Amino acid sequence: MKVTVVDYGAGNIGSVANALWRAGGEPVVTSDPDRVRSAERIVLPGVGAAGAAIKAIRAGGLDQALDSARKAGRPFMGICVGMQVLADELLEFGNHRGLGWVRGIVAAIDPGENKSVRVPHIGWSEIDLGAKRSSVLGSRDRYFYFCHSFRLVRDEGIAVATVAHGEPYTCAIEFDNVFACQFHPEKSQIAGQRLIERFLAWKP
Repeated sequence: MKVTVVDYGAGNIGSVANALWRAGGEPVVTSDPDRVRSAERIVLPGVGAAGAAIKAIRAGGLDQALDSARKAGRPFMGICVGMQVLADELLEFGNHRGLGWVRGIVAAIDPGENKSVRVPHIGWSEIDLGAKRSSVLGSRDRYFYFCHSFRLVRDEGIAVATVAHGEPYTCAIEFDNVFACQFHPEKSQIAGQRLIERFLAWKP
């Protein structure tokens, strides 16, 4: 199964492509909007700052291609920054307009009064599955690898998992043909591989 990995110049492309290959997929890395628009299945990876990422996505004409693929019902997975850019507003290094697929904002992690909570959030954390059942998240896999300083706020009822790191926040969403997670399945060993396998089999 071919899986298009969107290359906008700021993502952990190699590790994502390798994880897809290990899970039985055939990754095709591209920055060509036409190939993204016609893709069978899409992964939008990401590391770094969401503001810079959305600028690169728009500069390459990939925003419209991603919109077209989503409206055509193609299965989509966003990873880390690839999840954050789906929101309305991105508040990292300024105020940026996201893709607007999700009515929410991306803001800095709030450690609250717990001085032991470190930002950025780096390492393995246990997720809590939400009341809404996910087709991509498995019921037995709870530990995933995180690496970020910003998170999604206001998820409009599409959360399928949260994580407690300071104030609990949404770490995975699912709606229509879209799944996205704040953690990195490509770095999450067996749990991550099983998640990717379920994504490859997903028929929304």
